[in-house]
Amino acid sequence: MSDAEKVLFILPQPFFQWRGSPIRAGFDLQALAESGYQVDLLTLPIGEDRQIDGVNVIRVPNLLGVKNVPIGPSVSKALFDIILLFKALSLARRNRYAVIHGVEDAGAIGVFVAKVAGSKLVYEKHSDPSAYKKGALRNFLMRGYAALERFIVRRADAVIGTGEGLVAQTRAMAGHASHHHIFDIPSSLVEPTPERADAHRKELAGSQEERLVMFVGSFAVYQGVDLMFESVPEVVKSHPEARFVIVGGTPGEIEQRKRWLTDRNCEDSVTFAGKIPPDDLPHFLAAADILLSPRLSGVNTPLKLLDYLKAESAIVATDTDANRLILDETIAVLAEPKPPEFARAICNLLDDPQLRKRLAENGRRLIDDTYNFQQFKKRLAECYETMLR
Repeated sequence: MSDAEKVLFILPQPFFQWRGSPIRAGFDLQALAESGYQVDLLTLPIGEDRQIDGVNVIRVPNLLGVKNVPIGPSVSKALFDIILLFKALSLARRNRYAVIHGVEDAGAIGVFVAKVAGSKLVYEKHSDPSAYKKGALRNFLMRGYAALERFIVRRADAVIGTGEGLVAQTRAMAGHASHHHIFDIPSSLVEPTPERADAHRKELAGSQEERLVMFVGSFAVYQGVDLMFESVPEVVKSHPEARFVIVGGTPGEIEQRKRWLTDRNCEDSVTFAGKIPPDDLPHFLAAADILLSPRLSGVNTPLKLLDYLKAESAIVATDTDANRLILDETIAVLAEPKPPEFARAICNLLDDPQLRKRLAENGRRLIDDTYNFQQFKKRLAECYETMLR
């Protein structure tokens, strides 16, 4: 393996952990290894052990003694970034890396390491800092992060954005980098099977007449969970055959929602499934008649939409910019982000099995044609080839 093929990939999140950036990084690493690069992954001392052929996993020591690092800015995350910087500099002195690939805030680490090592720098942007605004302190931190991001982008050789909106943001920051939209893909490469989907359906549905309406995601405000839950009483009132299945949420959040549903006499129409093993999720989603994306904000595609499309089940989504990045009326029913309109869209789709079938087939075709691992790997390889030339 020549020096020109060596990559230091810096991930400042737990690896592996079933959330957006680590999932995406796993596909990055697999794609780079399959494209012929020798990859050192430098990451945190937290997360499941996951081996990827052609990838050497290097973890910094857990000097902080923490068991998890939450999403967003934190003291522990900032301290780990410092530890990652010193470890990356040490690795760069011993190895002739052609590329330093920094994800999110690790792009700043990459700037200094690439300068010292004489390497090319790839900065990969997964999120919009403004999407996490919450309170004066958080707003202040996010403004600081936005300034740091401009510093990174203007010194990178290539910038990758997971959505077109993110790429537009980085282009506006100027600099000499090439900008690449490399879209997300479904979070698991496992294909759903009719047998497994039927087994889950029998577990969830009380009868053959019940129709499963499913949501997957956290209970964060931007996910639109309040809007979704407020639509439940209206749907089950006119369509008692509807059973809502909620995947995600913490035990405390679930208990709170159960009390809310009990006060409205519709608790028996909602099943809380908790967290589903990642590679079982495709089969679980395929058991649903309707999948819900009530997202309210954001400029990048909700990752769950890709899992939904792959499952070949019909989708009801809020008509928002985030959902519109990948959905249109040919593959989903889009509703105004208001509880009555969202409930009406669900009811209309429950009444129309032919429309459900057509939307589901169109959505799966989009995955087969575009949003799949082979297309992802091709785009990442082209990014690297363009930059190294």
